Amino acid sequence: MDLLITYDVETVTPEGQARLRRVAKICEAYGHRVQKSVFEVVCRDVDKIRLLAALHQVIDPQRDSIRIYHLPHHALDDVEHLGRPRDIDPRGPLVI
Repeated sequence: MDLLITYDVETVTPEGQARLRRVAKICEAYGHRVQKSVFEVVCRDVDKIRLLAALHQVIDPQRDSIRIYHLPHHALDDVEHLGRPRDIDPRGPLVI
C-alpha cells in the first residue's frame, strides 16, 4: 500500500523536541523523507500496523498531530512535483 505521512509535533518543550526526533526516526524506518515532516511509505498491511503502533507510543495526542493519507495502489510512482527532482524511488531499497 502507498501512504503519505505528515506530522506536526509540538517542539516548545524539550520533551516535544525529543518526540519530534522519535517520530522522524520511526517514519525513516518505514519510508522516504520527501520534505521535513512528510514521508512517502510503501508497505504491507502488517508494516502499517507496526508503524501506527510505534507512532501511538511516542506522540502526545493532546499536542501532536499525524496525518496518514492512504493513496491508490502505485500512486507514488506517478507524483508530479516542482523544483529539485526527487532523488529516491519509493519502491526502491530503504536504507536505514
